[in-house]
Amino acid sequence: MGSVAKKGLQKYLLQLQHHPLRTKAITAAVLSGISDTVSQKLSGIPKLQLRRILLKMLFGFAYLGPFGHYMYMLLDKIFKGKRDSKTVAKKVVLEQLTTSPCNNLLFMIYYGVVVEGRPWMHVKTRIKQEYPKVQMTAWTFWPVVGWINHQYMPLQFRVIFSSLVAFCWGIFLNLRARAMTLPKTALPKSN
Repeated sequence: MGSVAKKGLQKYLLQLQHHPLRTKAITAAVLSGISDTVSQKLSGIPKLQLRRILLKMLFGFAYLGPFGHYMYMLLDKIFKGKRDSKTVAKKVVLEQLTTSPCNNLLFMIYYGVVVEGRPWMHVKTRIKQEYPKVQMTAWTFWPVVGWINHQYMPLQFRVIFSSLVAFCWGIFLNLRARAMTLPKTALPKSN
């Protein structure tokens, strides 16, 4: 590892140790912004929508980072920090049945109402159509991530690990949400 990268990592880890909530919030914000930038490029948006990127970063900073920080601490407190297979399975099931549905629903509402500026009735209708598919997809993907996270990641790295994986998940959700808001004539035809 180059000396610049090594120094950067050391400084980051020091910040994580001394200011965990702030560091996790900033990390979630930066990764949300990068994820949205990639999503915009992949979805063919010719000019980056900076407002949208900033709103996605706000969601990461104000919600994803802090929520994950406290959620993982709470799960470790409830299960007394145990990492045996049975306990990890309980943590994953609890996380998937409670926070996963709420996080996905909240993201879809935030994206539709705040980021896209759509009327609530339009967003509500689209959520009724798309939410079940998004949540079912989440349940095929996130339990594996949760298992790895609870089994192998130290508590202080769980939000960072989830944020890195959420980088890809965010691209998926962004593209799904974008498909929800585009008129059908704007969607590419499949062969």
